[in-house]
Amino acid sequence: MQHRMKTNMRWVRGAAFALASLVALVAFDSAAQDSAAIRKNLKEKLPQLGKVDEISKTPMAGLYEVRVGNDLFYSDDKGEFLIQNGTLIDVKGRKNLTEERQDKLLMIPFDQLPLKDAFTIVRGNGKRKIAIFEDPNCPYCREFERELQGVNDVTVYMFLYPMLGPDSTAKSYNLWCSKDRGEAWLDWMLREKPARNPICNISAVARNVEFGRKQKISGTPTIFFADGTRVAGAMPGAELEKLLVTKQ
Repeated sequence: MQHRMKTNMRWVRGAAFALASLVALVAFDSAAQDSAAIRKNLKEKLPQLGKVDEISKTPMAGLYEVRVGNDLFYSDDKGEFLIQNGTLIDVKGRKNLTEERQDKLLMIPFDQLPLKDAFTIVRGNGKRKIAIFEDPNCPYCREFERELQGVNDVTVYMFLYPMLGPDSTAKSYNLWCSKDRGEAWLDWMLREKPARNPICNISAVARNVEFGRKQKISGTPTIFFADGTRVAGAMPGAELEKLLVTKQ
């Protein structure tokens, strides 16, 4: 009798596992069919949307995330309706799911940044590191540079990123061609002492602009932390210190 009960229990567990596997397989197959239908409909009816890179289910029943590059859209399970510029909120968890997803998409591993096209400013032991894209004519960058003076033990990889017009480009060329780029940068940003140099090989600045456009760096300063996190805009030194601790 006891042997028979053990056998029955094994059979029940096996049947339960098989059933769970079948349910998971059906759910996967259903999601794959929905994804194919969405992709097909959007390609046929909305070709201007461009190449769809990824389609995935959201926590909301019947709603799918459609990713085109770093842009997020939301669709029904047939691709007949599309939500653009929408934000998906988890009310129970009080989380902005769209923002969290976009933050992940905008991350860049630090070693994938074109560090050869930046110059460095080292303070203290330089153990911590950040990368910053800045325009020499950006007032927020100037404000942020003042805040940076109080942050120690950090290596700053500074990317010249002129986006405010021809004068920004000319200033970036002069700064890049300085013998001591870090000192020339601080002279300009903190003391408004302009750099004036014969033009050298300035291709690094052009590459920075191309890289920034590709990665949707649309404002300055834009900061990248060691863990790949991106933060747009200036911030107080105390806030930066906290992020340097949590994002290393």
